[in-house]
Amino acid sequence: MTQRLTARQQNVYAFIVKTINDHGYPPTRAEIAQALGFRSPNAAEEHLRALERKGAIRIVRNTSRGIRLPLKASRDDAQTPHNPVQGLPIIGEVAAGSPMLAAEHIDRYCPLPPEYFTPRADYLLRVHGVSMKDAGILEGDLLAVHRTEHVRDGQIIVARLDDDVTVKRFSRQGNRVQLLAENSDFAPIDIDLRTQTLDIEGVGVGVIRGGNGQALG
Repeated sequence: MTQRLTARQQNVYAFIVKTINDHGYPPTRAEIAQALGFRSPNAAEEHLRALERKGAIRIVRNTSRGIRLPLKASRDDAQTPHNPVQGLPIIGEVAAGSPMLAAEHIDRYCPLPPEYFTPRADYLLRVHGVSMKDAGILEGDLLAVHRTEHVRDGQIIVARLDDDVTVKRFSRQGNRVQLLAENSDFAPIDIDLRTQTLDIEGVGVGVIRGGNGQALG
């Protein structure tokens, strides 16, 4: 990749990568348009041409699934247990008290370069539930997470509270922290840092629409 992608281009590229990972072949223009809410396949085609100009993909003309990933590892040697796909690990269920990136938590790898997110992503977290739906983080999405303990008010974070890992918006006043849902059906989680432990696992830096399987949120 020679040029940075826009946020929309990142979404298109991520959907292409996910489709190839899940099904073994790239999506059609119509599938891209439907998945990402474009009005027509022509809008998807415009994004594909922009991705090609930036070197992210190669388009094979006159074929409905003619999208190729120049930087994608060979499928023949990328899926073996001792040589996983290089890229961002997709984290599934997290056992109580264990490190987020422990091997047993990694479902698979997504060959999406960490630098496609700013700041760079360290892993993708499967989202479960609808507590963050008004922030555009939906059931089944993959949240790109940058590992850090330093967060600011208003940021969407991944936090560990007791034995639970959750995705919420961060708010702090002195020793009082609130983890805020983006859904009026969910009450804030109130934390007193003098008596409770809150571990920050990272900050959300992007969303990939339509991951699948069991999730956290």
